[in-house]
Amino acid sequence: MMKTFKGVGGWVGSFGIAFAIALFIGIFIFQPYKVDGHSMDPTLHDEERVYVSKLSHTFSYLPDYGDIVIVDSRVDRERTFKDDFMEHPLFQIFKDTKEDRTFYVKRVIGKPGDVLEIKEHTVYRNGEALEEPYINEPMRAGQDNKWTVPDNHIFVMGDNRNHSEDSRVIGFIPLNHIMGKKIL
Repeated sequence: MMKTFKGVGGWVGSFGIAFAIALFIGIFIFQPYKVDGHSMDPTLHDEERVYVSKLSHTFSYLPDYGDIVIVDSRVDRERTFKDDFMEHPLFQIFKDTKEDRTFYVKRVIGKPGDVLEIKEHTVYRNGEALEEPYINEPMRAGQDNKWTVPDNHIFVMGDNRNHSEDSRVIGFIPLNHIMGKKIL
């Protein structure tokens, strides 16, 4: 009887350690995400799996121009460690993620202090037109606008510009809302 108890205790302990390691990795190091929609066509496709380095989120550093990032679109609220914990994949099995449109996959276009302008179907950063071979098609007319990226924020856009809900709609993305950078 005592031997069985020790055997079960060993399994429970091993399971607990594995669970803790999986939580740590998913919260601080890397995590899988699924692309939902066509806003990143042709670079990424609907339902495609991407793996994200969470080190930029963990250490709060700026991604580079052109990086593909996962962002929390709820820019009007503060993120907490509780959010990171509860959004871990181990807890998502109990949640209906089909209705959850919280996380967006987008490309970094602007960093703090940048002046971004859309005119004549082209994005300009600090007065210079961006070369964007990755976009799906030229932007449609009527989207001309100008933004200055505030401190501790970035500006993101989808590669399928005519079908993307991005910073043009949801606003600037606070640095702590950058969940990670695509690695695979």
